[in-house]
Amino acid sequence: MLLFSFVALVVVPGALVAAYLWAVAVDQYSSVVGFSVRSEETSPTPDLLGQFRQLSGASSTDTDILYEFIQSQEMVDRINANLDLTRIYSGNIEHDPVFSYDPAGSIEDLVEYWARMVKIAYDPNTGLMEITARAFTPQDARSIAQAILNESTLRINELSAIARADATRYARDELDAALDRLRQARLAVTQFRMQTQIVDPALDIQGRMGLLNTLQAELATALIDIDLLRLTTDADDPRIRTLERRIEVIRSRITDERSRFGAGGEGPGGEDYATMVGEFERLEVDLQFAETAYTGAQASYDAALISAQRTSRYLAVHIRPTLAETSRYPQREVILAVFVLFAFLVWATGALIYYSVRDRR
Repeated sequence: MLLFSFVALVVVPGALVAAYLWAVAVDQYSSVVGFSVRSEETSPTPDLLGQFRQLSGASSTDTDILYEFIQSQEMVDRINANLDLTRIYSGNIEHDPVFSYDPAGSIEDLVEYWARMVKIAYDPNTGLMEITARAFTPQDARSIAQAILNESTLRINELSAIARADATRYARDELDAALDRLRQARLAVTQFRMQTQIVDPALDIQGRMGLLNTLQAELATALIDIDLLRLTTDADDPRIRTLERRIEVIRSRITDERSRFGAGGEGPGGEDYATMVGEFERLEVDLQFAETAYTGAQASYDAALISAQRTSRYLAVHIRPTLAETSRYPQREVILAVFVLFAFLVWATGALIYYSVRDRR
């Protein structure tokens, strides 16, 4: 019975597995591609040597993202759309149902089968990644490896674009806010000028002060003339009365002009002159502050943009997709050895349990 059980549980299943592996299983070919994620940083220098480019390994986060992306459903969807993985993996389903993919399976089934056919060797210390893609023809295996390389390159380019956008997004937001503030300040100044019909109240004040100085000069001249007439003529001379009326009009005009600069003084457009000048000075301060803020925001944005452009990520390929000449899969000897060992362990365990129970009885 012991010999019969050994033959039934180990020899016969092992012979059946060997017969299937060597007589039925279809040969599989592999294609190997190797690459790593690298970053390039260009440092501007003012000397004649130009620009130095510093090459270094990208952060482990980028490589880890790529490692997970290759095994993801998104990667399988993209390559399936380009190469029709279902057709490639299920072409021998009738002849070799064990190692072929069932075309009736779902996308989850295809992702699970993808994990069987695509193996990734990744060294976190060096950042080197080596991928082995298997298929039932050498050309299909290389096409899959090339598709993995292409999709990985696109993903690294997307990560670089996202990194550049993140690096400049805050600076761009600040620039947009500063530009909007500058527009609002300029619009407020323009509305003030249209409402008051004054381009610059300071220049208007200078003009009015010039008029006031002229009136004061004319008043001084009239006072001198009347004093001279009083010394040389009678008091009832009509020229004296004329000069007195002239002096009175000049003084009234001087009083009116001075009253314009005080509180309640009516300026152009009928508004309070003092309030109008204070409002314009406030608008001028807001405009100067907005211009200064915009200049600083523009400089910050330019610096962020230059810094983002100096740093870029790319995929450095050290092994191009290979084209196999001989079949190395499925690994028949390994599969058979593992199966026979497992069957022998099951048989041995069962036999030990049987004899242990029999001896106890």
